[in-house]
Amino acid sequence: MDNSPTALFDSYEQDFQQIIASIREKLDGDGKDQRGEQRKAALRRVEMELDEADEMVSQMEIEIQGIPQSIKPQYQTRIRTAKTELARYKKLSKDLHAQVSRSDLLARAGSPTSDEPYGPSSDRTRLLAGTALLEDGSRRIAESQRIALETEEQGADILRNLRGQREQIEHARDTLRTADTSLDRATGTLKKMIRRMYQQRVVTGAIILVLILLILIIVWAKFFR
Repeated sequence: MDNSPTALFDSYEQDFQQIIASIREKLDGDGKDQRGEQRKAALRRVEMELDEADEMVSQMEIEIQGIPQSIKPQYQTRIRTAKTELARYKKLSKDLHAQVSRSDLLARAGSPTSDEPYGPSSDRTRLLAGTALLEDGSRRIAESQRIALETEEQGADILRNLRGQREQIEHARDTLRTADTSLDRATGTLKKMIRRMYQQRVVTGAIILVLILLILIIVWAKFFR
């Protein structure tokens, strides 16, 4: 098992590229020639794959927090590239959804009803109603995308805050480790000073004892000889 700090990032990026390749095939490849229900089904699958790709990008943003600073810039560039590619296919999917909806509305508007089989006024009314419905759908899609972007930005802010808190904790831990080292050094110095003090006391006591013995010898020699 690969335990390198970039292993998970590389795995998520590989999954992202596979999903994007599947989306590309449906939107830009042979899938673009599909019509009718097949096209609608393909676009629904694209929507699900776009959500999966979005999740892979989020996981990449989480994993980049643990990558060493020396190589992090190149991985940040890879995330920006992935986001750009994802945004491109999101826009393309939105445009194709709008085209399919517009085609369906025009097809329904071109089919006469049993009440007014040839009424041009009724056709115009249905066309206007369909256009209004399409615009409403576009507004809903735009609103959903706005909410998704806001949620993504909030998630990124949370990740940045967590990263800042982790850096503060690591800094506090380094400070505590430095303080422990300084305390150990001070304790060692204090022990040396105490040991020297006891040595000086022993030397001083020995000198005093020698002086007393010399005084006693001098007194004995002076008065008893």
